[in-house]
Order: sequence, then C-alpha cells, then structure tokens
Amino acid sequence: MTVDVQGQALSVLSKLAQADWPDRLKLRKPFERLVYSGSRASFRLAAGKKRTPRPAAADELFDLSLSDEQQMLVEMLQGFALDVLRPLAHEADAQARVPAALHSQAHELGLAHYGVGEAQGGLAGARTVLSNALIGESLARGDFSLAAALLLPLSAANCIRRWGSPAQQAAWLPAFVSEAGAQPFALAVGEPGVLSDPRGPATRARKRGKAYLLDGEKVLVLGGLEASRLIVSAQAGDGPALFIVDAASKGIGRRAEPAMGLKACGLARIQLKGVKVPSECRLAGAGFDFQAFLDHSALAFCALAVGTAQAALDYVTSYCNERQAFGEPISHRQGVAFMVADIAIELDAMRLLLWRACARAEAGLPFRREAYLARLLCAEKAMKIGSDAVQLLGGHGFTQEHPVERWYRDLRSVAVLAGGLHL
Repeated sequence: MTVDVQGQALSVLSKLAQADWPDRLKLRKPFERLVYSGSRASFRLAAGKKRTPRPAAADELFDLSLSDEQQMLVEMLQGFALDVLRPLAHEADAQARVPAALHSQAHELGLAHYGVGEAQGGLAGARTVLSNALIGESLARGDFSLAAALLLPLSAANCIRRWGSPAQQAAWLPAFVSEAGAQPFALAVGEPGVLSDPRGPATRARKRGKAYLLDGEKVLVLGGLEASRLIVSAQAGDGPALFIVDAASKGIGRRAEPAMGLKACGLARIQLKGVKVPSECRLAGAGFDFQAFLDHSALAFCALAVGTAQAALDYVTSYCNERQAFGEPISHRQGVAFMVADIAIELDAMRLLLWRACARAEAGLPFRREAYLARLLCAEKAMKIGSDAVQLLGGHGFTQEHPVERWYRDLRSVAVLAGGLHL
C-alpha cells in the first residue's frame, strides 16, 4: 500500500497551525511559514523529486547551506526554544521535571514523525540524520535539559526504525505518529563502574526458551522515572543487543539519580533482576551494528552541545556589549573580546565536525571516526564554553539570575553520558 506522504506531512503541519498556543506565544508567523514550506516539500516528495543543491561557484569547494525545508524547520524550532523552552527552563530545573503542558505542545510539533518511516505514516526518509541533528541543535538553544527530554520519542522511533525488523517497525512505530502518541520511552545504556565501556555492556541477556532474562544495572537514564518502555542494551550470547522492555515488568527497580545537571530530564538508576523479555522484543533488524548505534547517540549529544553553546555565545555577546565598566562596555577590553572570539571559533569547529559526521551517515559512508572526533571535541569544548560563559558574567554568572550557570552544569554531561538519545 502506497503511503500518501503529502497527506501525512500536511496533516502534521495543519494540526500545529490550528493549535491555539502558538498565538499566545507569538509563534504564528513561523508556523505559517513552515506550513507553506511543508506543503512545497510534500508535493516534491509525492512526486519523487529530490532537492537539487545550489550550484557551487567556481571558487567554492563545498556548500554548507541548508535546504529551504531545513531552514524553515530551524527557524520554527528556534522560535519555540526561545519563546517556550527558555522561560520554563529555570522552574523545570528547580522542580526536576518537565512541565506536563510542554509534552503536549512538543507532540503537536510532530518531532517523532522525523523518526518514523513513510510506510508507518511518518516523514523519515533515507536522509534524515542531519535534519534530526538540526532539531536537537535548535531546541537546545532554549535549554539543554528540556531539549533532551523532548527528543526521547524521536530517539526511540529512530532506534526502532533503524534497528528493528519490518514486523517490529509495523508493530511499534505507528503509535509515535498517532493522535495520542506513543507511551514514554527511555534509552537505558550507561552503566556504573570505573571506566565503564558502553560497547561492552555488563548487563546480561540469557536466552530461556522463547524469552530472555535480563540482569544488570543502568545509570543516568534520561526520562527513566516516567518511561513506560525502556530500550535496554545488554550482552546476549551473540554480542550486544537492544531490547524493548516494559518498565512495569517484574524485576525492574527504579529510583531517582539526581546529578549536577540535566535535572529536568528526571535521571534514573534502573536495576534489572531476572526481567523476562519476549524474544520478539529484541530489536532484530538486518545488519544490526551496535557501534553505529552508539555513534548515532554520540551525534545526538553533540547536537545538544552545539545548540546550548550557541545560546551561551549569543547571551554573553549581548551581556558584554551592554555591561559597562570604567565608562565603556566590557567587550572593549581585549581580555573579554578574545574570550568571546574563542567561543565562536570553538563553536564553529564543533558544528562542522557534527555536520560532517551526519552527512557521511546520511550518505551510507563509514562515520565512526567522524562521530568520535565530534564527540571528543564537543565533550572538551562544550565544558570550556560553559565555564567561559560563567566567567564572562563575573559574579552574575554564579547566580541563577542568569541561565549560564545552568548551561554550564548541563554541558558537562556531554563527557559522561552515552546512549541516552539517538539521531
């Protein structure tokens, strides 16, 4: 049965455009532009046409410009991030939870559609990795922690679409694009222990008849407290594997795991003791590559780091131009100006490595090296950018009056988390 891609795209955009909250938040104009762009894009998809890249000039080596649809998506999500996420971020951090109303607003954005294939009613095609990175980067302009929480449905859909069998995709993915949305998912990959390596999970999956028994412990699970379903990494008899586990299963214990940052995500520690999982809940798509799964996860955290670092750069630039000392803006001082310039340089390097890795992944080329380099640079420079942002605000950077202290705490997570998201 041929899927009406145009109808699916217009359905998502129409629901978004008809919602009342964009008017309250003054986001109607960006949404109208997205509807117009989406209409054009969907007609091209329905006709089977591909976007023709802008011809490069004779003196250009390559072109990094986004497509019209990607640019519209970025503009819309950045508006949502700045006007919706950022005002909610301080309270969400203090309460250590995502506001309930925000989940419904995020569902109306239709982000999960970019993780669901066309056969199951979504909008994800073969080349969606960069678009997913742009979604994460744009949302993180508002807040790292809230962006991570809102990306969990998209991450789960990407995992099932990419690593599930056709039968598993048909069974699980339609719920993500339904009116009610799928049950909350969380990805449980990280484990306790010194020098824990996600490539070799200590969690074990033992085959028992037509089921598996899972034993192990997972830490720093994003959204793990509220999730109804868990995608758990475990060492099976034939290597690392992923399992979709009902969070209410016998043998599962969950408790909050408060951390320095990412408080709004509801970080959890999960114990699995003889948890019985049916064999059909093991993701069994052809050519499963556990390392590629981890590489896609690394790119997700890089996207959040780039978006939050951009927010920090924009914030400190404005602050340093407005803050007066000795009769002039502090940005006139070389010690300040050079530090802001260094942030901009490091941010561009982070973004270029991220986009390069995404481009290779979309083209079906090996991207493990590029993902590793992007993760390495983002883990180091994101922390430095967060620290420098606090330093540039002086004593104000230490207070919660400004968001840079929260961004600093959240950015440090890039160096320690693995597998909690998936582009």
